Amino acid sequence: MSDVAFFILGTSMNITIIGAGKSGLAAAILAQKDGDKPFLTESASVDQNAHALQQLTDAGIEHEFGEHSPKALSQCDMIVTSPGVPPYSPIIMEAESRGIPIISELEYAASHVRNPIISITGTNGKTTTTALTAYLFSNAGMPAIAAGNIGTPLSACLQDLDPATILVIEASSYQLDRIKDYKPKVGMILNITPDHLTYHGSFEAYERAKWKTSLNQDENDIVILNADNPSAAACAKISRANIQYISMNPVQQGAYARGNQLVFVTSKHNEEVLMPFEDVRLPGVHNRYNSMAAALAARAFEIRNENIRDGLMQFSGVEHRLEFVRVRNNVKFINDSKATNINAAWYALSSYQQPIIWIAGGRGDNNAYSELDTVTAQHVKTIIAIGEEQEAIFNHFCTSKRCLKAESLEEATQLASREALSGDIVLFSPACKSFDMFANFEHRGQVFKSAVQALS
Repeated sequence: MSDVAFFILGTSMNITIIGAGKSGLAAAILAQKDGDKPFLTESASVDQNAHALQQLTDAGIEHEFGEHSPKALSQCDMIVTSPGVPPYSPIIMEAESRGIPIISELEYAASHVRNPIISITGTNGKTTTTALTAYLFSNAGMPAIAAGNIGTPLSACLQDLDPATILVIEASSYQLDRIKDYKPKVGMILNITPDHLTYHGSFEAYERAKWKTSLNQDENDIVILNADNPSAAACAKISRANIQYISMNPVQQGAYARGNQLVFVTSKHNEEVLMPFEDVRLPGVHNRYNSMAAALAARAFEIRNENIRDGLMQFSGVEHRLEFVRVRNNVKFINDSKATNINAAWYALSSYQQPIIWIAGGRGDNNAYSELDTVTAQHVKTIIAIGEEQEAIFNHFCTSKRCLKAESLEEATQLASREALSGDIVLFSPACKSFDMFANFEHRGQVFKSAVQALS
């Protein structure tokens, strides 16, 4: 039995929860219900956490704001850390020096359940694939909930949870980095491209965090890997699970694109056509990968092909990811605020055949805009740059494309509307993080949608 399992099964532990976001609050409340003694510590001021303060006070959970005081680690049996608390945070480094076990909220919550888990990670596509997978199950009459990084912490889903419910979990690299015994029945690694390097320190460390999806799996489990993405496919060298692949090319086992057909390949190399990709409601090549992965997860639980087909034909996507907002003067406005990196923007830009007016910018993470040169040349007519990366985007593309600058997202939306001709697409796909101007990508997407609706 691991040290972490010992602590979780013990009685009246002193558990310090770092972070007062949704996952931290949910973990604190779960710990209290377990009869443990949670202490929540948050470095941000109480003024920035009024809602969290009210919840903690109402629940009678001890807490502190504005610092991580010595009290946070005194008599601490275990730390549950929220996503995004970096490994170089002083409180994390001090806890490690003292030998205090540190796990993620995902690990902590998962230790409380015996429900089958489908765990989905990837640099891009994981939110869409998580929502789509849960939809396929629910549409087929099998109870399933989407949780984790998609917006609802797993810790918040456990009360009155039916043992038959499938847990479809979006797992970020932050969450996976601190797992110990987490063991999904089905794991997915959709792709791995450079992202969150400041947190992880190197691409190799980021890659290893993603591979932890399959760290504890065995031959009775399944891991679905993208054969066309070398870093995702390389997880096969550390996995003991039954490996299935998704690809645009033939595979030995899994699913692939044969022309315009989604084809399953069984362990005996038998092929079975599921459906034409043109019948899948979600657009773009990236959603072919997402659809194949979700379909394989459904097959793993013996969902019938006709139910999988129905679900793929009906599912319309998630908010802030290639989300249709409005048609105005025969111009479509698309909200892709969730595109927080170069790779996500590439997928968005390659999803449409119509000319694109592209709104981009925000806070960069060593963004290599040259990776978008080819797709921009093919699909984009005008670029409108905003945020901290405004100058970098403008300077990179201004010699090849019409480029404009805007001081706000609202101004950029107005400029895009004036630039667009009948039949064009206005695509807000930032390729950057949101934190220069907005609280998060959801806030950013809502501002864009409001700006679109406000166009006269």
